Amino acid sequence: MTHKEFNFTLYNAEFYGQYWQAKTTKAAVILVHGMGEHSGRYQHVAKKLTDNDFSVVTFDHFGHGKTTGKRGHNPNFEAVLESVSKTIEKAKKLFPNKPVFLYGHSMGGNTVINYTIRQEHELKGVVGTSPFLRLAFKPPAIKLFVGKMLQNMIPSLTMANELDINAISRDKEEVKKYMEDPLIHAKISPNYSIKFIETGAWAIENARKLNTNIFLLHGTADSIIDYKGTQEFADKTDKATLKLYEGGYHELQNDLCKEEMLQDVVNWLNSQL
Repeated sequence: MTHKEFNFTLYNAEFYGQYWQAKTTKAAVILVHGMGEHSGRYQHVAKKLTDNDFSVVTFDHFGHGKTTGKRGHNPNFEAVLESVSKTIEKAKKLFPNKPVFLYGHSMGGNTVINYTIRQEHELKGVVGTSPFLRLAFKPPAIKLFVGKMLQNMIPSLTMANELDINAISRDKEEVKKYMEDPLIHAKISPNYSIKFIETGAWAIENARKLNTNIFLLHGTADSIIDYKGTQEFADKTDKATLKLYEGGYHELQNDLCKEEMLQDVVNWLNSQL
């Protein structure tokens, strides 16, 4: 596979993007990463996809990775969706006349699901792994109240996301790599936390509006994002295919079941072509 980088500007932020090109491209996959991480963590995912003739285009979110701006903050939810549109445009220029898929993990899963329901598009299909539709724990009511106040008063104020790093994977080596990655951060503003809780709930309630086939994957031992929220979303639309991984943690692509999970993704993508 060939690897190249690119940039684009949106809301005064300089976005970092990169793509992995397959020797022969039958479709392009836009990969959208999760909270606190960055697109560089998906090189092994890209290798699996490019080995199967799917080229991968990705970027670092507002306030993440090599994209400029305050860590853990975005201007608004619409801007996050616009960054996906920009990346789709890039993919279409790189791979004209090829089908385009969206693939999002966690917060990125919320993003691609909401994008697919809310925006006009010509996507061939969508993949969502451990999509942030509902937290696996209930935040204290006072914390949500304060968060909503801050979103109105000081939306750019960031706090610690309180993520339990050990909950990302059953593979201790993956947890170690996460902890040692200098591009990973634990900052989050209300525009990510409160807004994504709200848009996750909205997506579940509006699942029937989905007009594009989607493949949802979730581990039953995910203590960060509730797999039952993903299940509820899937139950409300005939466009969804759901696979649950018994005992799987949050980052299925980095968990003990990663080989099975990535092959499942490839199989589903192929089934849509």
